[in-house]
Amino acid sequence: MPSVVKINVLTVPAEQREVLEQRFASRAGAVEGSDGFEWFELLRPLEGTDQYLVYTRWRSEEDFQNWMNGSMRAAHQGGGEGGGERPKPAASGSTLWSFEVVQQAAPKG
Repeated sequence: MPSVVKINVLTVPAEQREVLEQRFASRAGAVEGSDGFEWFELLRPLEGTDQYLVYTRWRSEEDFQNWMNGSMRAAHQGGGEGGGERPKPAASGSTLWSFEVVQQAAPKG
């Protein structure tokens, strides 16, 4: 069964880039223990766009959906630190792309 890749395209205004990156850094470990999780990368744009890419790879669509409906949903529904108000989102827009891995390669050696 081929892996499934999910890419969340986040539109992030320049003044929110540091906030977004800090939030992702502070969530370290939040997805890594999920069943079927294979890989995560946060990709910062270098030129010509204000869109960050959040790349995750999963063993199956079912594993991704289980994470979305379980620990990811719970983490995003809670309040802010100390149970207070949730912080304002750093991204002004979000689109989810889905792919199936049909070919891959690793460095030789």
